[in-house]
Parts: sequence; structure tokens; C-alpha cells
Amino acid sequence: MVNPARLPVGRQVKHYRQKNGNRSVAVIAGLSGITERYLQLIEAGRKIPSADVLSRIAAELGVPIGALLSEQPVDEAPVPLTAAPAVARELMGHGVPRCAGPVSTTQLRERVEQAWRSWQSSKDRFTKAADNLPELIGDVEHAVRACRRGNDPAARREVLCVAADLYGLLRSYCRRTGRLDLSLMVADRAIRAAEEADDPVRVAAAQWNLGHVLLSHSDPAAVEEAKEVALLAIEQLRHAPETAETKAVEGALELVAVVSEARRRNWWEARRRLEQGAAPLARSVGEGNVHWTVFGPTNVDMHAMSIEMLAGEASEGMRVADQIDSSRLPSRERQFTFGLELARCYDLRREDAAVLVHLLSLEDIAPEDLARSPLARDMILDLQTRIRPTFRRQVTDLAERLQLI
Repeated sequence: MVNPARLPVGRQVKHYRQKNGNRSVAVIAGLSGITERYLQLIEAGRKIPSADVLSRIAAELGVPIGALLSEQPVDEAPVPLTAAPAVARELMGHGVPRCAGPVSTTQLRERVEQAWRSWQSSKDRFTKAADNLPELIGDVEHAVRACRRGNDPAARREVLCVAADLYGLLRSYCRRTGRLDLSLMVADRAIRAAEEADDPVRVAAAQWNLGHVLLSHSDPAAVEEAKEVALLAIEQLRHAPETAETKAVEGALELVAVVSEARRRNWWEARRRLEQGAAPLARSVGEGNVHWTVFGPTNVDMHAMSIEMLAGEASEGMRVADQIDSSRLPSRERQFTFGLELARCYDLRREDAAVLVHLLSLEDIAPEDLARSPLARDMILDLQTRIRPTFRRQVTDLAERLQLI
């Protein structure tokens, strides 16, 4: 038997309290139904909480109970590896060889744009992407190789622009399917294609893609690098003529910097940058989807809510969310992320019925995204341990549908 007095509960409670929002002892104690003094004694290693109290503290900290009993901090749950093998093979150059002539640039442009629309709007977007992307990757890269052997600069530039746009989509697909290695590779390819096409706006959009790859890492250095990439891209973009398109991409890059600050718990700097950098640009350009960034006032408001969620300010996050109509966005993925973060705000307040309602709504909006989300999986599994018997069957059914149990 393990001696409870030797378990590093207090150290872990303090670690996750500071890591997951850096909330005060008073806040966590109050939400857990214990006194501030008792939580201080737990963190100091002078008191061992009961199983019930430990469960409540874990719920407020947003971690499994096992994380508080471990000798080492538990890393964030990884995204399941669900990338289609055929996509990986094509990206690594092991796909079906193309012997015929290249597909026309017009056709490739239409197919890439349709792939983007499907990715942003379909409930079963992962399934459709796995079916359509391998052939599209092969055809686009075959066309790029052919144009490099030709002597038509305009045709070459257009094919490279198509390739940059496809690699942007692949960055999102690979990141969401747990292949950060491939996501980084295609983000780099997008930058190279945009640079070769001499398209400064696409170069900036490709840097935005790279920023999102870096934000996906748990390493604080990578998260900070995302901000540096975004700010450098903004500086370079300002050398191009100012248009609504350049301002929208600049705004999207500002949001990368905002998320970087929030992820590193620089809450006030994240809020300042959002209010002074991204928000004025969003008001200037209005709602839009330039280079598939979904940048506009609604997305900026969503980031304001996200900051408060990450900071552990659930009530403020919910207040901000009340002013947002996510149905206005062209991206189902962005709607899903907003709904998930709102569910997390309710989770921080232990309003379990509201968490369940939002998770069930997300299952309807984007079931494949829900199944792949580590945060959603953690919330569902935690709900099973604490929700009232009235709702337990619904939570269990949801967990079974997502193959979590």
C-alpha cells in the first residue's frame, strides 16, 4: 500500500492551480467547497484531502484525479493520431506516380477551394478530407513540378499560389489529426511556395499557418516563437500596399500573438493586444474569410472569451460569450472551438448540466472534431465521475459514441 502522507498531492495541486489559469487559493478553495486555510495546508503538504475533496479540487483544476496523485506533472492529452495514411504517403512522396500531363491550373484551383469549403463547413470534414486530399496533393505537386520545367512565369506563379493554399489546408488537417511533424512540414512548404510565387499576402498567410503549428506545442518556447513569427510577418506585410486583404491577414496574425500571450499566462498583454491590435483591424475590414483565416469582429470577440477561459475567469468568459453569434461564421471548426471553450467555462464553474448540454450540441455541430478533442474527452470523462445520476446515462452514452469507454 502507498502511504498517503508520502503522496505529492499538495505540490501537484499548487502546480496545476498555477498552470491552469494561475487562479488564487481563495478562488479554488471556494469553488471546491473548502476553506482557503484548508487548501493552503493541503498545498503545504500538512493536510491530506479526502477522496471527495480531492475529486472536487481536481474538477476545479480541470485535471484527472490521477494527475494530483502522480510524482510528476501529467502532460496534456495528445491529439489522437488519426491522419489518413494515404495523405501522409503523398506528402512524403510515396504516392501513385503521375504519368499523364498535369491537371489544368483552373481545375486545381476549383478543387482546392472546394476542399477548403468542405474542411470549414462539413460535419464529416475529416472523412471527406481523407478521401479527397491524397489525389489532390499528388495532382498539385505534379503540376508544380511540370511548371518549373516550363517557361511561362504567369502559369508557374498561379500553380505555386494554388500549392500554397493547399498546404495551408493540409497544415490544419495534419495538426487536427495529431501529426504535428507533417503540419510543420506543410507549413514550411506553404511559405516556400508563396515566396517563390512572389505573393506577399500569401507569404503572410503561410506565416499565420506556421504560427498555429507552433501554438499547438506544449513547449513554452514554441508558443513564444509563434508570437515572434506573427510579429515579423506583420512587419513584412506592411511593406505591401495596404488593402482590405492585407489588413485582414494582419489581423489574423495579431490573433496568433494574442493566443501566444494568453497561453503563456500574460493575460493583460493578451487583452491589450486584442483591443489595440486585432479589434481595430476587425472593425475596419468587417466579417470575412480572407485566405481562410475567418478574421473579423466575431472571431476577435471569440478570442476575448478564450482569454478569459484560459485565465480561469469563467464568469467573465461567459459574459463575453453572451454577446457572440457564432452562426455568422463560415467555419464550423471555429464554431466548434467557441462552443468547446464555452463548455469549459461552465466546467470551471462545475455547472455540469450546462457542460453536458454544450457537449451534446457540439456533437451535432462537429462530431468528428469532438471525438478528436483532448479537452472534450477530459470533460466527458470527468463528468462521468461527478454528474448527478439524472444525467449519468446521457454522459455514458456520449462517451460510448465517442469510443472513450
